[in-house]
Amino acid sequence: MRDWLQALHDQLAAGRAPVVRVVVANVRGSAPREPGASMLVTADGESGTIGGGHLELVATRVARDHLGQTRDRPGPGPGLAQVFRFPLAASLGQCCGGIVELWFQRYDADDLAPLAEALRLRAEGAAPEAIAALASRDPGAARYECFSPQLTTLWLFGAGHVGRALVHVLAPLPFTVKWLDSREDPFPAALPANVRAISTDDPAAEVTAMAAGDWALVLTHSHDEDFAICEALLKHGQFDWAGVIGSMPKTKRFRQRLAQRGFTHADVARLTMPIGIGGIGSKEPAAIAVAVAAQLLQLREANAAADEFPARTRRES
Repeated sequence: MRDWLQALHDQLAAGRAPVVRVVVANVRGSAPREPGASMLVTADGESGTIGGGHLELVATRVARDHLGQTRDRPGPGPGLAQVFRFPLAASLGQCCGGIVELWFQRYDADDLAPLAEALRLRAEGAAPEAIAALASRDPGAARYECFSPQLTTLWLFGAGHVGRALVHVLAPLPFTVKWLDSREDPFPAALPANVRAISTDDPAAEVTAMAAGDWALVLTHSHDEDFAICEALLKHGQFDWAGVIGSMPKTKRFRQRLAQRGFTHADVARLTMPIGIGGIGSKEPAAIAVAVAAQLLQLREANAAADEFPARTRRES
């Protein structure tokens, strides 16, 4: 679940109380999900996942038992907080071999106001402990909870077949997508929640609004427009990563033209051309979208590992 705090607030606001939240609190050994992964369970459904399989089936049953119990405390504040330990062995029909601790906590209608306040504090950049005190009534939960999802902002230039396929692949993934196109009415009527459509006569000019750390994908309907965006990226963009769709001949031509415009080899090397992981030869839009999304996830994981390594080194030194 990408943003459990907002999702839980929205469930209660929609009148679906009570809701039980199931969180992976601790993991030892091999397990299907990491600490902080969570799901929400209501009387008539679930959202999110703690890894599937029999573990999730048992966890859902336990959560529904919580839903059927009477309120265990006066006043606001999440109630019925319990931690259960599950060995992932034959008794659960899973052979991962690890141990998972799951935290179950029930939320009722009167928890809506504290959750709204937690969202407000999050928007203001408050410390995780302050948010945890409202969202879970346990400041110590900040040690493994993810109150502010780490999302990558992706500028997606082009709303053609590949662009349309890609936004749907990215919909459940940790990306905020700014989707741009210069054509008239290029976007579908319904957009995923993490996508903002931007109609513009000059997509290349929008590059100056990119922030440091943003990513870009260039796959418009026009090679000339693609090139103009690439030039703008290298001139003005503060992008962290950028990729350009196209064949090897297009890649070679773009590199030559950019060199003729005065960009160095190191400049041009900042643009990944072509895009997508290797080994997928299909040119179907959906296949290209999957290959590109896999590449983006690889990049996110590599960046996360690079960020974590210095921290581990400092702790171990």
